[in-house]
Amino acid sequence: MNKMITKFTAIDFETATPTVPNICQIGIVQFENGNIIQEINILVKPLRNYYWKNFTEIHGITSEDTVHAADFDVVWKTIAPFIEHQIVVAHNGLCFDFPVLEKTLTYYNLPIPQYEKYDTRRIYNKGLADLCAEHEIQLHHHDALSDARACGILFMKHLAN
Repeated sequence: MNKMITKFTAIDFETATPTVPNICQIGIVQFENGNIIQEINILVKPLRNYYWKNFTEIHGITSEDTVHAADFDVVWKTIAPFIEHQIVVAHNGLCFDFPVLEKTLTYYNLPIPQYEKYDTRRIYNKGLADLCAEHEIQLHHHDALSDARACGILFMKHLAN
């Protein structure tokens, strides 16, 4: 781990179904020199604006919430600068967030950017809710912005050790 990391982006995706493209919420938190410098919370319309009931029960997002939201290919223009050629961290990112992003980009025929990936699940070997309780980090679990913020705070704590 490079302890000289001073700027990074924490991301989290919530999804509507287990198929692609299914992103319905994106949380992005950019950190620099130990501070949050920007937060982005975007609702995204998944394909056909369709949700599995059990996914809605997890994150609370419904088709009514995203009926007027932009499709991912439009949203990508806003979030790409926070990912392309950046250090990006996500909790369980190597198993979930990074593959979801890459599969969604592929679906929309968008190029997959180069970026450096870190996964706080692999770093700490614990779930996000447990880590937040242990480190007294506020968390509204399965809200993409809250999850991204918590992940970024955990990554900063790791870098400080």
